[in-house]
Amino acid sequence: MSTPPPVLTQRDGAVLTVTLNQPDRRNPISDPAMVDALCAIFEAADRDLSIHVAILTGAGSAFSSGGDLNAMRPDAGGLRAGLPAQTRRNYRAGIQRLPLLFQALELPVIAAINGPAIGAGLDLACMCDLRIAAQSARFAESFVKLGIVSGDGGAWLLPRIIGFSRATRLSLTGETIDAAEALAIGLVGDVVADADLMATARAQADAIAANPPHATRMTKRLLRAAQAVELSQILEMAGAMQALAHATADHDEAINAFFDRRPPTFKGD
Repeated sequence: MSTPPPVLTQRDGAVLTVTLNQPDRRNPISDPAMVDALCAIFEAADRDLSIHVAILTGAGSAFSSGGDLNAMRPDAGGLRAGLPAQTRRNYRAGIQRLPLLFQALELPVIAAINGPAIGAGLDLACMCDLRIAAQSARFAESFVKLGIVSGDGGAWLLPRIIGFSRATRLSLTGETIDAAEALAIGLVGDVVADADLMATARAQADAIAANPPHATRMTKRLLRAAQAVELSQILEMAGAMQALAHATADHDEAINAFFDRRPPTFKGD
């Protein structure tokens, strides 16, 4: 019997749904095969302008359990190596590729969090642009409970979403919070019934996909860059991108449709 792929994809129009596909293991993301698959899928999708938005979710009852605890044992062949210097290299060549990839993507990504998002699973959700949680979802930045730290950028990601004080609390206690608290602190933007999760994610994806793809992608690029650079640099970037946006046929179509009082038809030109 062949081994199922670690990640599944489904294309429907301009929306790509990406599903972590190891439900029996609660979708850990630290395995090289999982990292390779996610990187390959999202890099290809980012190059394809006919894909306007992606939805990331998990198969089974969990979004992602984060790291594989079995692989954390000495000599288990996971990220942890006998030589600490090699462990560093393993992280760089492995799971640390994911936050760098998601930060560089121009394709908008919605996390549809169908269940627990724990440790690196929470960090993966934080790498996405929008987060929608099912009512059954649970969240924990739980590395400290295992005597380790977030090796995949959680200390950079989480404070930018929920603020330094709340991120510090979750990171130092390792406590688990439910979907209602995640909504209250701004970790997720919406909480819906489990049965409505994918429909809600698809509705948000369709709202994004309805817009001109060049403008959508450049808007995301500006938002991501603004996390790390000065206002003057963002203004310079915005001016250059605006010049590109003004030259697109989709921009002309939007203006003409407004004055013609009709819905626009965007073609990605």
